[in-house]
Amino acid sequence: VRLVESGGGSVQTGGSLRLSCAVPGYPYDTYSMAWFRQAENKEREGVASIESDGSITYADSVKGRFTISEDSAKNIMFLQLNALTPEDTGMYYCGLAVSPLVDPLKADYMDYWGTGIPVTVLS
Repeated sequence: VRLVESGGGSVQTGGSLRLSCAVPGYPYDTYSMAWFRQAENKEREGVASIESDGSITYADSVKGRFTISEDSAKNIMFLQLNALTPEDTGMYYCGLAVSPLVDPLKADYMDYWGTGIPVTVLS
């Protein structure tokens, strides 16, 4: 299973970015997906997830600023990042889980990962 991320970059504080994660050739409605991020010298943390039944979960730190969505027809998941702060800086990864998620923001439950895409928020 190949996950292809795109859309990262550098923005000023308060700016916005849109990340995409494509899963070409995989039946989208049979699994759950999530976004994670990892800042330098920190552990990978869950940001947002969207499960096969449509349930959405956000980390408290991004609620009201980030929005996860999907285009199931095209097998693509998105993450809209608004009101960015330097604390949002890090590598962002999309993950895919083939089983129902016990904890939708826990990295251990992901079966496949993208290679990561950098997000830098300048102060």
